[in-house]
Amino acid sequence: MLNHFTSFDIVRDGVALHGRVGGTGRPLLLLHGHPQTHAIWHRVAPALAAHFTVVLMDLRGYGDSGRPAPDPAHRNYSKREMALDALAVMRHHGFDRFQVLAHDRGARVAHRLAADHPSAVERLMVLDIAPTLGMYANTSEAFARAYWHWFFLIQPPPLPEALLDADPARYVRSVMGGRHAGLAAFAPEALAEYERCAALPGASASICEDYRASATIDLDHDREDVAAGRRLAMPLRVLWGEHGAVGKCFDVLALWRERADDVAGQALPCGHYVPEEAPDALLREALAFFHS
Repeated sequence: MLNHFTSFDIVRDGVALHGRVGGTGRPLLLLHGHPQTHAIWHRVAPALAAHFTVVLMDLRGYGDSGRPAPDPAHRNYSKREMALDALAVMRHHGFDRFQVLAHDRGARVAHRLAADHPSAVERLMVLDIAPTLGMYANTSEAFARAYWHWFFLIQPPPLPEALLDADPARYVRSVMGGRHAGLAAFAPEALAEYERCAALPGASASICEDYRASATIDLDHDREDVAAGRRLAMPLRVLWGEHGAVGKCFDVLALWRERADDVAGQALPCGHYVPEEAPDALLREALAFFHS
């Protein structure tokens, strides 16, 4: 997968960041979700590379990027730190301003990137999320049952880490296979990559810290934005799976319009894993939205 892309590795503040780059044209950053890696883009990145310089990276704590030690305030896994990682990767490749396509956890990083560094993000497309603060504030029983891992992974260590470490592949298959399309949506090579990376040393602690940060320090940063009246000004395109929990449990566009000025979007005929379940529909949307 993605063999025509060139691998890169950089270090920011002691954290290794791994990814791939390929294509020509204006820069487009792709950010993945949980419990996955940049391999989620294998069905869309080659086509996008015909129009853009595509940069794919593994978020800290995932894939072959570094796994910094947890800290009591969860700063090391705050979306603010992850956004700085993304900014460093793009600047490493010579890009100070770029477009962003992001899914799931990566879309939360992209939201913080756009909020903290608005001059860097030209256009933003997020897949199958609403703003973190809005989702927590409007959580229902149906959402809690569908997204049980949100509430399991934030429990104090070491219990969640121990349970993940006991069988990382089972965790990956349970989370991903328990949604709309089951495991049939994923290429065997991609699934094997997700399982490999979930079993790397420190992966379980990193995954838990990512979610603990989202339930603590990330909410503080979001509340600061709301209190200060800071909103996203760049064009924002929001897509979600019509069979997924996000669209069923939340008014996705309404929540984004509370945080951004220029919002449009729609549901796609898939579940949560948009890049792998509905790559053709996503490509049509991306090529229409992003400027090449």
